[in-house]
Amino acid sequence: MSMKPLRRFVVADQSMEPTLVDGQGLVAVRSRRARPGQLRCLEHPLRPGFWLVKRVASVDPHESGAYMTVSSDNRTIDTVDSRRFGAVPVAGSYRVSIRIPRRLM
Repeated sequence: MSMKPLRRFVVADQSMEPTLVDGQGLVAVRSRRARPGQLRCLEHPLRPGFWLVKRVASVDPHESGAYMTVSSDNRTIDTVDSRRFGAVPVAGSYRVSIRIPRRLM
């Protein structure tokens, strides 16, 4: 399956508040280079077809490709991130390029 170079996403929970809010739109570009602090959209490693938006906490290069740990910004609620599923491949993820205010959605 080929990946699209550009994708649209809609935030569907509170795990990234206050940075991103439920209902906010995102435009993301395919990128194999991740850096700590970036917002990335990635497929949940245990739920194919279910996408997450998270902040890159760290990047670890491997011979088979780079891996990143990702975290939620909102620590006041129970969220799903690398604390639950570990590091994930950078390949296949998208870097958030544009945040669309909810009022424009």
